[in-house]
Amino acid sequence: MTPVHKFKLKKEDTVQIIAGKDRGKRGRILKILRDKDRVVVEGLNMVKKAKKRRSQQDRGGIVEIEAALHASNVMIICKKCGPTRIGIKLGSLDPKTGKMRKTRSCRKCGEAL
Repeated sequence: MTPVHKFKLKKEDTVQIIAGKDRGKRGRILKILRDKDRVVVEGLNMVKKAKKRRSQQDRGGIVEIEAALHASNVMIICKKCGPTRIGIKLGSLDPKTGKMRKTRSCRKCGEAL
C-alpha cells in the first residue's frame, strides 16, 4: 500500500503547469488523486481515449479527456504576483476547537490564497 500524501493544493484552485507539453498554461483543479500524487486540471493535458457505447443513444468512439498530472508539475497562482509556492500562516485561536487557525498564503507577497 502506498502512503497517502498531504496536499497544499485544493479543488477549484487556479494553477499553472510548469513542466510538460502544456507548460505555461493555466486551469482549475477538477480532481485530486492523493494516493497517486496527481491532479486533474480542467482543459489541460488532453488525451484521446476509446469509449465504449453504453446505450442505444450513447455515442461511442474516440473522446478527448483530461489526464492526471503529477502535483509537482503545477504551481498555484497568486492574484498579485502569479505562480508561487504555498505557505501556512497561523492565525487566531479557534474558540470551538481550541486550535490555531491555519490559512494558506503566498510565499512571495504573503497575501492569503
